[in-house]
Amino acid sequence: MSGVQTGTVRTNIPARLDRLPWSRWHWMVVLGLGTVWILDGLEVTIVGSIASRLTEKGSGLQLTSSQIGQAAAIYVAGACLGALLFGYLTDRLGRKKLFLVTLVLYLAATVATAFSMNPVWFFACRFLTGAGIGGEYAAINSAIDELIPARVRGRVDLIINGSYWIGTAAGAALSVLLLNENLFAKDVGWRLAFGLGAVFGLAILLVRRNVPESPRWMFIHGKEKAAEGVVADIEEQVEESTGESLSKEDDYLTIRQRKTIGFATIARTAWQLYPQRFVLGLSLFIGQAFLYNAVFFTQALVLTTFLKVSDSSVGWYIVPLAVGNFVGPLLLGRLFDTVGRRVMITLSYVVSGLLLIVTGVLFENGTLDATTLTIAWSVVFFFASAGASAAYLTVSEIFPMETRAMAIAFFYAVGTGIGGIVGPLLFGKFIDQGKDMVAVGYYIGAGLMIGAGLVELVLGVEAAQRSLEDVAQPLTAQDAQDEQEGEGAQEEQAARSVPRPPASSMRRYH
Repeated sequence: MSGVQTGTVRTNIPARLDRLPWSRWHWMVVLGLGTVWILDGLEVTIVGSIASRLTEKGSGLQLTSSQIGQAAAIYVAGACLGALLFGYLTDRLGRKKLFLVTLVLYLAATVATAFSMNPVWFFACRFLTGAGIGGEYAAINSAIDELIPARVRGRVDLIINGSYWIGTAAGAALSVLLLNENLFAKDVGWRLAFGLGAVFGLAILLVRRNVPESPRWMFIHGKEKAAEGVVADIEEQVEESTGESLSKEDDYLTIRQRKTIGFATIARTAWQLYPQRFVLGLSLFIGQAFLYNAVFFTQALVLTTFLKVSDSSVGWYIVPLAVGNFVGPLLLGRLFDTVGRRVMITLSYVVSGLLLIVTGVLFENGTLDATTLTIAWSVVFFFASAGASAAYLTVSEIFPMETRAMAIAFFYAVGTGIGGIVGPLLFGKFIDQGKDMVAVGYYIGAGLMIGAGLVELVLGVEAAQRSLEDVAQPLTAQDAQDEQEGEGAQEEQAARSVPRPPASSMRRYH
């Protein structure tokens, strides 16, 4: 493996973190790191909810429907590139540095968006905001999975990713208020929406400062003493808050430490060592990214164009949809730890795809009005949301520790780049062409979801309640094992090469 070698260390830190009872400290991690998805949901929903307002004369921008689709695609492109850049830096420089940097970038870009006076400025700000959010996906998911005990990792991860929809509901409710021209001018309300998102982000930043660096990352990168100190402090806090005395852990892992790990090594790992897992991750991300980005970036336009919903009322239709999306992971999350990943991911993807086909048929033949379409969407995304959240969980679990953030970044970038950029652009065109073509878009999304579910059924990795190091052994642990085996072989060869004395002389000493 490339990188600067610092030595070999034997550690029980992963086992110690996995055996911790749930405590106040874990809630701090969830609040400090997980709540960023609320921001993402707020961002996407605000833009989706105010999309029709931004096309109006007097809004300060007066974008076309195609430009709304372009803005969505630019945001996703920024998220993809940001995920790759910051994902690589997260594996190289540490989780904490990057989850602070990416949040600051998001805050700055969001505030700047509020001051947009022309489409070019708006597009640039959307790109940078997306870059910050994309970096968050890599840094946050890797940190959360490395700090949360294995027995509850699935449900916690799903609920955290599902909290995106709390932000969606908040954004939708805010849009109703901020788009009310009796309260705010046409060119003011949507600007305030971005400002409020920045205020919430600043509050998260203050909590996040207390979240430590991942001890798993630290001991691999030659900081085993600091990692021991962090874990000892966590254990002290957990014992104090729970009143439980923690048992000792004898499950040790031998690691050959590296200061840095080359990008080529990271890239080779996913494809050469785990080709089936590579296909699995890509399938899950493309399916959910196309479905979500296509529907949600253009939802307001569908409601206002085909179902005659007023601009200021769009938010009321998004709130129940967001609730359904959050309740899905909340209620189904426990099953991903008990029934298992493979069964639940397959079911959530396939069921949501089949329900979306039904929705498309009913929408196309005019059976659905705004209310019934919203109900149908809510049922579809109850299942799809659990599956989409599990996609992030899957790629975080099934690749080695050293490549975790980069794996999340890669699959997010490629999957979202294919599904998330093409989806909004395609749906923007479909809306201009009529209701029948929008239904075709739903059928495409359904097909991708069902296909991804079948890939999970065949290639899925069962990681429920298993240590991350058990699901995918760290590359540095493999290095240490190879090194030990090599030394053993050398010793055996050396023993064979030592001249043996004649039999007569051996008997002389007995």
